[in-house]
Amino acid sequence: MSALLNRPVTVIGAGIGGLTAALALALRGARVTVLERAPDLGEVGAGIQISANAVRVLDALGLGPALDRSALRTGAVQLNDARGRRVLRMDLRAHRPDARFLLIHRARLIDLLADAARQAGVTVQLGVTAIETVDPLTIAANGLRSTHRAALNGQQVPFFTGQTAWRALIPDPGSKPEVQVFMAPRRHLVSYPLPGGLRNIVAVEERPDWQDEGWSHPGDPDRLRANFAGMGGAVPSWLAQVDRTHLWGLFRHPVAARWHDDRLALLGDAAHPTLPFLAQGAGMAIEDAWTLAACLDTIPDQPQALARYQALRHPRVTRIVEAANANARNYHFGGVMQIGAHAVLRVADRLAPSLMPGRFDWLYDFDPVAQRP
Repeated sequence: MSALLNRPVTVIGAGIGGLTAALALALRGARVTVLERAPDLGEVGAGIQISANAVRVLDALGLGPALDRSALRTGAVQLNDARGRRVLRMDLRAHRPDARFLLIHRARLIDLLADAARQAGVTVQLGVTAIETVDPLTIAANGLRSTHRAALNGQQVPFFTGQTAWRALIPDPGSKPEVQVFMAPRRHLVSYPLPGGLRNIVAVEERPDWQDEGWSHPGDPDRLRANFAGMGGAVPSWLAQVDRTHLWGLFRHPVAARWHDDRLALLGDAAHPTLPFLAQGAGMAIEDAWTLAACLDTIPDQPQALARYQALRHPRVTRIVEAANANARNYHFGGVMQIGAHAVLRVADRLAPSLMPGRFDWLYDFDPVAQRP
């Protein structure tokens, strides 16, 4: 019998991690309530990449068919230089033909998770302004500004990376579902199509004049175009279509040392915020959700279950965060460093095309569903 059967659980935060946790817990018999400060589940429009490691969890939760209807399956990631010339192409489908890498609008994924959670018996309460830890179990999936993280770990001052990111959506029907990365000194741009004839753009530049986190700050499309002028390939035509953009400063946070006490657990960004250079923020939260539910399901003693959850997750998310930090440097090489790095990648692209995809086997081949708590 499940250790979660009829156990009341409160989840704080109705983002991807919180709703995935709510669904995973409810399917194991828990009575779950999700509390969300926002008056609705809508948010600033943006696309996200969901890699195979996280898709395995969503499939196990019964969302596979809905995902296939709502997402694009991407087959490759291509790195280009600033002029738009190919540096390296990672053929994800050839390297992992049975794995699914998906491109989806974040709001659509949240809708799918919320609908499935409600169907599983989860109560979702919106517009809740006073949220506290409650007995017997609270899961804090309330983001990088989580007060529950601070309660467990004390106040921590994040480190500004000196990088600011711009995000935009443009119309772009019929594009090949691949991720394109354009690398230039002190800046890079990532773009990929989304269902519904849209294209997602994230452009990152190094600049010191930023002090705030969060990605809902409106930006000036003309300044975006000016700051990324000179990039080649399709970039100029994409940026010419931008009529609205948002930007946010990129801050580095340590992985939390303490994720739980006897009746509280951190999940997702509340435990391990990451830079967006490996496209694993949502994926880590989805993995967390499955692992936490599995530990609570199979280990009757709650404090032991929460300790096991942190023990399983901490080494993996630390490695992912460190890899994302490294990409922040690698994408922005200039001068001799860029020439050398791109030359090595071009040789690998020509002579050993499976080499680079294979470097991420540890990330993409991981199956949280098969992991034993």
